[in-house]
Amino acid sequence: MLVLLPPSEGKASSGRGAPVKLESLSLPGLTEARSAVLAELVELCAGDEEKAREVLGLSEGLRGEVGKNTELLSAGARPAGEIYTGVLYDALGLASLDTAAKRRAGRQLLVFSGLWGAVGVGDKIPSYRCSMGVKLPGLGALGAHWRGPMADVMPEAAGAGLVLDLRSSAYAAAWKPKGEVAGRTASVRVLHAPTRKVVSHFNKATKGRIVRSLLSAGIAPTGPAELVEALRDLGYVVEVEPPKGAGKAWTLDVLVDEIH
Repeated sequence: MLVLLPPSEGKASSGRGAPVKLESLSLPGLTEARSAVLAELVELCAGDEEKAREVLGLSEGLRGEVGKNTELLSAGARPAGEIYTGVLYDALGLASLDTAAKRRAGRQLLVFSGLWGAVGVGDKIPSYRCSMGVKLPGLGALGAHWRGPMADVMPEAAGAGLVLDLRSSAYAAAWKPKGEVAGRTASVRVLHAPTRKVVSHFNKATKGRIVRSLLSAGIAPTGPAELVEALRDLGYVVEVEPPKGAGKAWTLDVLVDEIH
């Protein structure tokens, strides 16, 4: 099973250790594309601060994030699972998983990123600010920048089992499973059962809990149908309509009564 996660907007501070080593990150086929984004982002943020803030879509209150990006080549790196914070990652609770579940997380979780493309939760990176929706002056839209490199590396990364896609639409734009891989891909929507509406905070928290449940139970479904059974066994209410035709991803609706 491979689980695709979005990053968090907010991030913990960088570490005090050695800086990031691009060649040591997961998916080494992305190294060249990562280097290009990293170099342009640092150059942008080291120049005109107002221009950088506009390009990155940052409010006045987040001005300090521009300065953070100027230090990406020298800042200490920490495991990505410690850098990403927020609702989904709080619910996932990587730090409190048992040893076996942590090992599974290291093998099975990929976090998509405007800067790194995608990283494993054990990959060491600095804190940064650069969403997938950013359009850098030289490289252009990051979603488009990553599409080619991702198409080269992700089919192999997906292996032969389930691909559980929990990314938001902006990050899903960087790689869309196709063909045989799409047929064993399942995306999840979390709906407030009485209204059948998506509530952002509620959606993120439930996705985090779903991943934690699967990791803790040691369950690695081989396909979408098996995932549906596994989630129901874990106590989730799941509705699903299998895709019409081969090579299409599944969509699962997880219904939750309480918003918390």
